[in-house]
Amino acid sequence: MLKLVTLFCVIYTAYGLVLPASMLASYTDAFARNQMLALASAAYSSNPQHCLTTKFTNAQLKRQIYVKNCAALNSDVCSGYTAALHADKAIVISFRGTQGFFQLISEANKSVFESQMSWIAGGKVSKYFGDAFSKVWAAGMKDDVASLLAANPGYEVWVVGHSLGGSLASLAASYIIGTKIVDGSRVKLVTYGEPRTGNKDYAHAHDGQLAYSYRVTHNRDVVPHVPNEDFMGYYHNKYEVYYRENMKDGAKFTICDGDEDSKCSDGLWVTTSIDDHLHYFEKDISAWGDKGCN
Repeated sequence: MLKLVTLFCVIYTAYGLVLPASMLASYTDAFARNQMLALASAAYSSNPQHCLTTKFTNAQLKRQIYVKNCAALNSDVCSGYTAALHADKAIVISFRGTQGFFQLISEANKSVFESQMSWIAGGKVSKYFGDAFSKVWAAGMKDDVASLLAANPGYEVWVVGHSLGGSLASLAASYIIGTKIVDGSRVKLVTYGEPRTGNKDYAHAHDGQLAYSYRVTHNRDVVPHVPNEDFMGYYHNKYEVYYRENMKDGAKFTICDGDEDSKCSDGLWVTTSIDDHLHYFEKDISAWGDKGCN
């Protein structure tokens, strides 16, 4: 049996296909709670190194990038950072949410979703998200990722983000695989409170690129449900990890195989909580990151 599994893996790799999630490392609460959440929160800090030092061993920030007027909202500032986690043998690409985007969501304003653009892996994505990612990427993140990969061959690439940052992380993971910067088998993507980023074709293309891709959703968090599923074809990619009620240590969660699955948060009638969006694993994501993840 082991020989058959090994042969199957070799065939998949040879043809550039992504192995099913069941054959690779699967989601664990500990990884999302203790490692990836800190990396997402650090993006909200003016110095992500504080979180990196607090939560990781031998972790070094490469650079934090800020881009003003990053998308349709001229007052918005988009930001992300890269780092190397040498003890974990991982390169980090992390993005934060923005106040301007959150304000629009709070006001049920769909303007950031009304214009779409074609995506390299297939399908269409929000032009607002696509432009924001492209500007941060071009502002130095592209060079930093290339430098980190050259200096640390064989490291995994962990991509993470919260809110708008979740959509930028989704695009970043898809982009580095689609442009053959990194093989999909080396990429781990975890997002928190990610809105719908693109249409169904994008979601399916994304599913085919990544085996380790998890959208963590907290109870009635409003943002994963915007825009509405019937608005301009927007559709989530898999896999959703749904925590109903609380996210305390030991909290139960459901992993749904479907892109849009009624067994997870898509089955709720009411999804209007801003507080659930701001808090994951009992942490105020932005405030915790700003305090150095202490």
